[in-house]
Amino acid sequence: MKRVALLGGSFNPPHVGHLMAALYVRATRAVDEVWLVPAFNHPFGKDLAAFDDRVSMCELMAQDCGPWLQVSRAEAEVGGEGRTIELLEWLIPRHAGTRFEFVIGSDILGDLPKWKAWDRISELVDVVVLHRAGYPAREAIGPPMAEVSSTEIRRQIAAGARPDGLVPRRVLDFIAERGVRWSAAG
Repeated sequence: MKRVALLGGSFNPPHVGHLMAALYVRATRAVDEVWLVPAFNHPFGKDLAAFDDRVSMCELMAQDCGPWLQVSRAEAEVGGEGRTIELLEWLIPRHAGTRFEFVIGSDILGDLPKWKAWDRISELVDVVVLHRAGYPAREAIGPPMAEVSSTEIRRQIAAGARPDGLVPRRVLDFIAERGVRWSAAG
């Protein structure tokens, strides 16, 4: 049976924290692949850069890792409100013979009561909670992951800075070349 870890997020933009999480999961879990799954619609109304730009940035980030790190456009195909349960109920029947794990950071544990059908999600997949720096949790595994903020990265880019060391260089080049924009609030 193929095992795939799903690492979802807004990837607004993708950064080294996401990359480190993917590498950690690949190195420590019995998974064949890690799929980055950019959100198509954010269920909590977060302003996002264009979906195709975020997918392209994730693909650029994955290039240096090899075939085990994939980017999935599934969220665009699912439609709906962008809820994880919708994604899983769409993916699982389309990938018979695949066992999915769902990776989250310990920073979102407090938001889980807002998630639609969280109990059902944990029945469908193994949930892996990574220890995000600053958010200790009993159920989290591994050392604290890098403390990288997409909000801070967007602020730096808007101010004309290049946040080298926080975002893969290929992603930063794409942002500059394409003029990727986020809302004034984001």
